[in-house]
Amino acid sequence: MRARLEAFGQRAERALAAALPDAAIPPERLHEAMRYAVLGGGKRMRPLLVYATGSALGAELEQLDPSACAVEIIHAYSLVHDDLPAMDDDDLRRGQPTCHKAFGEAMAILAGDALQALAFELLAGHSGLTQIDPTCRVRMLQTLAVACGPAGMAGGQAFDLEAVGRELSLSELERMHRYKTGALILGSVQLGALSAGVATGPLWEALQTYGLELGLAFQIQDDILDVLASTETLGKRQGADQARGKPTYPAIIGLQESQELARLHMDKAIDSLRPLGSAGAILEQLARFTVERGH
Repeated sequence: MRARLEAFGQRAERALAAALPDAAIPPERLHEAMRYAVLGGGKRMRPLLVYATGSALGAELEQLDPSACAVEIIHAYSLVHDDLPAMDDDDLRRGQPTCHKAFGEAMAILAGDALQALAFELLAGHSGLTQIDPTCRVRMLQTLAVACGPAGMAGGQAFDLEAVGRELSLSELERMHRYKTGALILGSVQLGALSAGVATGPLWEALQTYGLELGLAFQIQDDILDVLASTETLGKRQGADQARGKPTYPAIIGLQESQELARLHMDKAIDSLRPLGSAGAILEQLARFTVERGH
């Protein structure tokens, strides 16, 4: 199972490298910044979810490449913009200087803008999607838009900025994270399912629950790792959230309770996979990885 996930990760790297503009083509500096932001490493959790979900439902990997690339490119663009001085003001990402440190703020903003556009271009026109029903392809575009818009990732970042220095309730923190992190993780699962032609019914509902629970487990574990993991392990500054006065699960409910809550949401995600039978084993493995990473 682990070898299969590693193969998915390697496939994602190849597909992303092919999808991004060549740095030798003008405007070279912009294309270089885009490739730097996307190909600089990372867990590739979102592409893994696309491949794992779609393949569990019988989709060919070629059909899954566009969605896998699109969600990771959206994720990369969000990191470029989140790291800017106007937002989180980070200087380290994935163990290397953030995009604005390497290319300047103006070019980093343009790189993020261009990456967002590229993600939708891939879903709209990639040759790997020609076998998918046009109505389903429109729904895929809508799914990605919702996941990264005001009801998703961008809205979550707005909540995040407004929360600095404030004491949030547990429900407010959960809402922020379901938007900021959870929406794109759910969207990755949904895109995998849509690429396989599953858009309604018991399997769709099961995967909806899986994506929602996994997204929250993922973010709680991120909060835990911000306390426990080293800068080298994280690839970004350890304790950065705490230093900025950002509300986190360990800060609100404590470290042990946060670890228990992450496992609770992981268990709920795994339990939701029952309708998939043995085909859901790889998604279960991803859920366990989500909470066990960094240990």
